[in-house]
Amino acid sequence: MAAASGFTNAIRQMDVSWPLGQAAMVFARAGVPVFPCAPEGKQPITRRGFHDATTDPAQVEAWWRRFPAANIGMPTGRASGVSAVDVDVHGVNGYEAIRRARRAGLVSGWEAMVRSPTGGLHIYYPASDGEQPSWQAGTAGVDFRGDRGYIIVPPSRRPIDGETVLYRPTSFAPTEGRALDAQRLREFLTPPRPRRPVAPTRERAAPDASRLASWLGTQSTDRNVKLFWAACRLAEGNVPETEALDAFASVEQPDFGEREITRTVQSAYRTIATGPSMPTRTEPAPGRAGQVVAPARPPVPSGRGLA
Repeated sequence: MAAASGFTNAIRQMDVSWPLGQAAMVFARAGVPVFPCAPEGKQPITRRGFHDATTDPAQVEAWWRRFPAANIGMPTGRASGVSAVDVDVHGVNGYEAIRRARRAGLVSGWEAMVRSPTGGLHIYYPASDGEQPSWQAGTAGVDFRGDRGYIIVPPSRRPIDGETVLYRPTSFAPTEGRALDAQRLREFLTPPRPRRPVAPTRERAAPDASRLASWLGTQSTDRNVKLFWAACRLAEGNVPETEALDAFASVEQPDFGEREITRTVQSAYRTIATGPSMPTRTEPAPGRAGQVVAPARPPVPSGRGLA
């Protein structure tokens, strides 16, 4: 049987009562790159986030000497040798979707399971040799953390209902792990939506999700209203909801998090699916006295958004 990943070997040997700096050093010495995140939070506190992750013991020791309460972040995918399925319990309970996927034989091969402080579950797999980008399936309550993603690892902690709760390993597989077919799982969880026919007189290029996300990332006010408008544009253009969620994940901020983004995008897609079409030539913007008005739509900037 092939040896377990450095990540799994590291969490097998650590005690959740260890100081976070000591645990970070165990990961680094096991060949698993790590980086510091906000104490009791998820936001990276280094300039380049997960791109700064390293296995250099001197750098890791310096980070946690300066930030002893920092949570431990780990890049996923080929950078660390492991990918993860993140089962959420906010809004949509992802456990039901994972049970369906398990019955379909799509989530076997895992190495370790970690319970998150909120009651969710992180399921770890050996990373694929080929690229498997991270994605979100918000309607199923399941995310995939692969290339160009990261995850918070044990024994990091979060404040829940006034108490400090740890990320805690719960299970280790007795058999050899294998890479997850992430694309097949995604298609199972979020089957492609049938495209609505477009009248010949109204044919136009589908909106570009990455360009809208890039534009939204430059906005500092009324982000939720503008996100709803942008998501409606994508829904009207028959852009898959999963593609919209993936694109808008790049605009996540400490005060504009993943849960809010997911709920707003899902609400926009429901609105377009069940109600009259939203205006196509206006963009919501803050008006006077807190009102929202709809001035002429500005041009969407060129260039690609963040993955």
